[in-house]
Amino acid sequence: MKEILKLEHIQKYYGNQGNLTKAIQDISFSVREGEFLGIMGSSGSGKTTLLNCISTIDTVSAGNVFLDGTDVTRIREKELAKFRRENLGFIFQDFNLLDTLTVGENIAFALTINRVPAKDIDKRVEETAKSLNILDILNKYPYEISGGQKQRCACARAIIHSPKLVLADEPTGALDSHSAQMLLETIRSMKEKLSATILLVTHDAFSASYADRILFLKDGLIFTEILKGKQDRREFFNRILDVLAMLGGGPNAFY
Repeated sequence: MKEILKLEHIQKYYGNQGNLTKAIQDISFSVREGEFLGIMGSSGSGKTTLLNCISTIDTVSAGNVFLDGTDVTRIREKELAKFRRENLGFIFQDFNLLDTLTVGENIAFALTINRVPAKDIDKRVEETAKSLNILDILNKYPYEISGGQKQRCACARAIIHSPKLVLADEPTGALDSHSAQMLLETIRSMKEKLSATILLVTHDAFSASYADRILFLKDGLIFTEILKGKQDRREFFNRILDVLAMLGGGPNAFY
């Protein structure tokens, strides 16, 4: 498996010399094609800042971020939006579906912006919708479908343009336990059926247990990492809890 994402000695500082905040001190890691990576850490550990730097929403203070061999830290400002649109997929906490568009049109949105021919759009929307079991609701509007269907629609929209990396920042944060499980199983199926490469930022051990590997951050550094390997999800979940206990801070520290 080739490396899709590679970070080399990333640092991110805010403020000035008199009042400097080091959100990320020195972080290096890589993500293989088709891998599902989870990133965990308490509030203030740097996990959201890290995600923003990877997604080009924020810029690094030092270091390099490579996406499929391209150094995103060297892309010019006016080209970043196009790069992000073509290479990254996003799953948002509130899904961000457009109520004035049908499910099919919401899914196709990224392809439309990228000027993909209409005949190709229809084919790709149908294939992606079929893989996520929402083929029968493509002509409905978001207000006409269930929460679970909205989740799968958001996932289809994130993957429709075959992004090199799908980024999910606390996607289950506003969901009840049943809806959260449904979303996580959908994200996992994106990896298994569509070979998506996924990076999930979460404070939740249950959500993280769906990943293949987890990086734990503390004070802007990688504290440790664990691999799922051949363990079942329950065993992996218990290992995650063990690491969170090592990190300390009490049960609410990761919210």
